[in-house]
Amino acid sequence: MSLILASASAIRRHLLEQAGVAHEVEPARIDESPIKRSHDGNDEELALALAEAKALEVSGRLSGNWVIGADSVVSVNGRRFGKPGDREEAARHLSAFSGNTIVLTSAVVIARDGHIDWRLADHANLQVRPLSERFIHNYLEMEWPAVAACVGVFRMEGPGIQLFDRIDGDHFTILGMPLLPLLNALRERQVLPS
Repeated sequence: MSLILASASAIRRHLLEQAGVAHEVEPARIDESPIKRSHDGNDEELALALAEAKALEVSGRLSGNWVIGADSVVSVNGRRFGKPGDREEAARHLSAFSGNTIVLTSAVVIARDGHIDWRLADHANLQVRPLSERFIHNYLEMEWPAVAACVGVFRMEGPGIQLFDRIDGDHFTILGMPLLPLLNALRERQVLPS
């Protein structure tokens, strides 16, 4: 029996590695678009639905293993933002974020044999400072295409920290996976020693 991360996210893999959690990576084979289009609930429910879909797909294929699914949703003033399709869209996202608060919701679930065993969502508020066009241009010169895979067009572990005036929320939630509750859940299931 193995612990599997159902995600291609480098930061989520890194978080588990840094915490000393042995795991394998098996990205989920799902199309998120229909889930997002059909969703009419809040950000927490959407983040959980996406995380669950990933974990269920992988746990259905690789039975007997514990599978972690995770996802994040970003919204500003009630509007949801996805990963930018190109650099120009990334610049438009950053302009929309300028001077506003990003609500970042991250969900993590554990599944086994095609059933969700545990789930949790958490959110953080990130106050974006006013961003000039020059700053956005220079920022994307440094960070593109690395931030193309980031739903908020930032990496906290890099120059993305310069976007913010204030951050309220758990560091790991902001990075995309509420890690401390996940570690507790894994210990409760004896996947990790207590």
